[in-house]
Amino acid sequence: MKKRLLFYELIKHLDTKEALVITGMRQVGKTTLIKQIFEELGDTPKLWFDFDNPLDQKTFEDIDYNNIYKRLKNMANSSKITVFLDEIQNFPEITKVIKYLIDHHKVKFIVTGSSNYYMRNLFPESLSGRKFLFNLAPLSFSEYLYLKEQISFSEAGGVMKLEKSIRNSNIFLHKKFEEEYSIYIKYGGFPGVIVAEGNERKKLILKNIFKSFFEKDIKVLADYSDVKELRDLLLLLVPRVGSMLDITKISSELGIVRSKVYRYMEYLEGIFVIKLLPKYSKSIDRAVAGGKKVYFSDTGLLNTIGNVNDGQAFENTLVNQLSPYGELSFYNKRNKSEIDIIVDKKIAFEAKLKGSEHDVRSLKKNCEKLGIKKYFVVSKDITGENKNIISPQVF
Repeated sequence: MKKRLLFYELIKHLDTKEALVITGMRQVGKTTLIKQIFEELGDTPKLWFDFDNPLDQKTFEDIDYNNIYKRLKNMANSSKITVFLDEIQNFPEITKVIKYLIDHHKVKFIVTGSSNYYMRNLFPESLSGRKFLFNLAPLSFSEYLYLKEQISFSEAGGVMKLEKSIRNSNIFLHKKFEEEYSIYIKYGGFPGVIVAEGNERKKLILKNIFKSFFEKDIKVLADYSDVKELRDLLLLLVPRVGSMLDITKISSELGIVRSKVYRYMEYLEGIFVIKLLPKYSKSIDRAVAGGKKVYFSDTGLLNTIGNVNDGQAFENTLVNQLSPYGELSFYNKRNKSEIDIIVDKKIAFEAKLKGSEHDVRSLKKNCEKLGIKKYFVVSKDITGENKNIISPQVF
């Protein structure tokens, strides 16, 4: 089985003392990823625990953490151990154990968790300075092509940065993968969906992913009315993809207070279902205070929940493709001047179904106001040779 690009980053840190923590949505391949690392270690003393299984949790249920270490040492028949823990959000107490065993017994941990919502609450104190945190997202389009053996590892981005990807844009590459890109927009980047044969099979897998999200992640919301409100919020967010959110209006439509909407939004972002892009600002405080635009972390999931137009689906896909390259924001001035995506406040992108010279001039004008020197119109359909109109297939 081909390995995700993150695999090659993770193995660089196998000899460090820090715990490697891999977060991400359900079904993006976190378990497969750490199983591949488990196999990569060969005969190195190692242990595997799945915290979806209560019996695996029992090994770590002891008020004396030295007893836990003795237990692990006996199981591995070694004092130097690498411990793999899958789905640690199911056993929050584990972070204190990890901290102790790192500090006192130099145990190496490689762990996964499906919820950044929990990770933020668990890790800042208990594992401060003792972890490297990685996010495994659904596949980018270049990873999608790599998984389907249509491009090489280096072409998939294994050694690529954003500007190198941009330079690779050309009409021949665009036309070559045009059909595949349309499939990618419709069904997204979950590995199981990509390798599934037939559209009906893909749709069924996406429905099951959405179902498991409610069955496993939403169970923390004990009140049935909260689950219904969260479901209704998701349905309200779909037609708002790519738009600035009006929380007051959303709270009115749901019939709940604004503070509850904010809590739900934080939760949905924390379990990686949605992404919230802040307004571009040179001031951090103003960026936090300004309105945000909403996108879904996978367009296959988005299309399973509701319907969006072609422009929204394309813009959402591009946001997901650009997310690994840096911090994203958007520019909006009185709903007249707009830039869809700005990466690290340095490179601007405008998503267009059919980019034109006029779009380039308009983007250039907006970028000059902000002092942004690099800008590109990303066009789903390319016919010309303007160097500032590029293909989305390079990301």
